[in-house]
Amino acid sequence: MTTATELAAGAAAHAPTSGEYIKHHLGHNASAHQHGIIDFSVIHYDTIFWSVALAIVAGLLLWLAARKATSGVPTRFQGAVESVVELVEDQSKAIVHGDRSFIAPLALTVFVWVFLMNSMDFLPVDTFAALFRWMGIVGHDGAEPHFRIVPTADLNGTFGMAMVIFALMIYYNLKIKGLGGFVHELFCAPFGSHPALWIFNLGLNIIEFAAKTVSLAMRLFGNMFAGELIFLLIALLGATWTGFTAQSVLLAGLQVAAGSVWAIFHILIVLLQAFIFMMLTLVYIGQAHEGH
Repeated sequence: MTTATELAAGAAAHAPTSGEYIKHHLGHNASAHQHGIIDFSVIHYDTIFWSVALAIVAGLLLWLAARKATSGVPTRFQGAVESVVELVEDQSKAIVHGDRSFIAPLALTVFVWVFLMNSMDFLPVDTFAALFRWMGIVGHDGAEPHFRIVPTADLNGTFGMAMVIFALMIYYNLKIKGLGGFVHELFCAPFGSHPALWIFNLGLNIIEFAAKTVSLAMRLFGNMFAGELIFLLIALLGATWTGFTAQSVLLAGLQVAAGSVWAIFHILIVLLQAFIFMMLTLVYIGQAHEGH
């Protein structure tokens, strides 16, 4: 007869190592295995699903707030939304000097959307792994499927958003300055309009546009990826549970304490990163309204 000790030893032998656990949880539900740093043939289904789903949720929340808005005493929900709208409106007035009929709602949508995507990091790291096991869902290789739920912790997701902001920067440069004015600025600013300086001006402006796009994507990704990784490391403290031993109880208590402290601190990161992404969106589009 197999004893409980032997069963525990067998389970421990088949349990993933710390490295395997982290690697699995950082893997994406993708169309294929990625080869190299850049591989445009790979699609991350989990990032696309949660990005679109949370965009719909953000739209519904803003629609409900607008639909139920009253001139009397506001509800808590209406008051919270009005505070965010007022914050975004004040910032857009200070940064963008021009028509803000599209830019201010865009900034509001960006803030709410990024905040919701960042907030997915508060779900327990093994939520969907446990759900898949309960539903009997396995990957194509028979193993537990990869599935990440924080779209902003995927560089593909943040770069996609940054590329949209880049397209808007080019659009507003062309709209405000015209094709001739934009080309003139590319070649004649900031050093001057002398033909000998054209190549330096163009190179610097190209670097500036590229740096804005890359930094916008990398800043959000880096902070959210680091936060997700820390949650996984904290979760590993509880994975060492072997029974009611002093070591197991101590590590489990440390997991609860560390997880609670990091979750509270992470609220600030989630809000701050959404605010920074919104502010940089306004700054970059606002710069397109100004000439050198």
